[in-house]
Amino acid sequence: MQELEWKTSCGCAKCRPALNYYLVCDWPDEYADDYQSRFINERVHANIQKDGTYSVVPRMWGGTTSSKELRAIADVVDKFDIPAVKVTGGQRIDMLGIRKEDLPAVWADLGKAGFVSGQAYAKGLRTVKTCVGNTWCRFGTQDSTGLGIRLEKFMWGSWTPAKLKLAVSGCPRNCAEATCKDIGIVCVDSGYEIHFAGAAGLDIRGTEVLGHAATEDEALEIVVALTQMYREQARYLERIYKWAKRIGTPEIRRQIIEDLPRRKAYFDRFVASQRFAQVDPWSERVSGKDKHEFKPMAVVGYQEAAE
Repeated sequence: MQELEWKTSCGCAKCRPALNYYLVCDWPDEYADDYQSRFINERVHANIQKDGTYSVVPRMWGGTTSSKELRAIADVVDKFDIPAVKVTGGQRIDMLGIRKEDLPAVWADLGKAGFVSGQAYAKGLRTVKTCVGNTWCRFGTQDSTGLGIRLEKFMWGSWTPAKLKLAVSGCPRNCAEATCKDIGIVCVDSGYEIHFAGAAGLDIRGTEVLGHAATEDEALEIVVALTQMYREQARYLERIYKWAKRIGTPEIRRQIIEDLPRRKAYFDRFVASQRFAQVDPWSERVSGKDKHEFKPMAVVGYQEAAE
């Protein structure tokens, strides 16, 4: 803050979140994430809509669900009179139109069914999209659903410079659209092709092939190490495809595919940081954390006047 000659003690809406991210990234075991340095979606762990209500997206590992989970979602929709329910492009279920003051109660009911935050608001891991792979599909070469679930359970909760979307396709037919994601895996007969630096939003571009993994364990290590390299080197809000263009694919390939000790070091640092990041924020707030955030202003003002 001194080096950048901030004119106010609290900084601006752009610099403060960036500084907070860099501190979280470099000192996950020492630095306490600054609540006021998050944008509204990240503060309340739900996506604000244009009418002031919120959208809630539970995590569905690899896009899978069950009758128990679907019944729990249906019960929540009925109980809180939620006006819209939509399947997302990331293979999850989005409940739209929830009042801010109802969020902790909605999360409490979802938590009883085993759901954690899908972090659809996060500068972090969003989804791992999958196809059914060789478990069901006659063209599948590997267990893409199983690998997707494994990746998501390993990486959920992690913060990144910008949103991070993954996909695992069970064969080159690419039903999970892995070749336009930040990181994608395309399963082939000989193992797993690791892709990265795709985009399908304001910018559209196909992925580049980073390398080949012979086993599922190797594929997971490459994906996690690549994510950690990106976390450490990218600028705040810089998507992977922009970072890759700036750094260069040959250098990324050298560090992740060719330099095995360095890849292992990246992997180990990611694992170490997950000890502090892999905590469900919905459960924390159901327990009372930041409870003032979910009280309507009229109620807060009334209580303060009464005191």
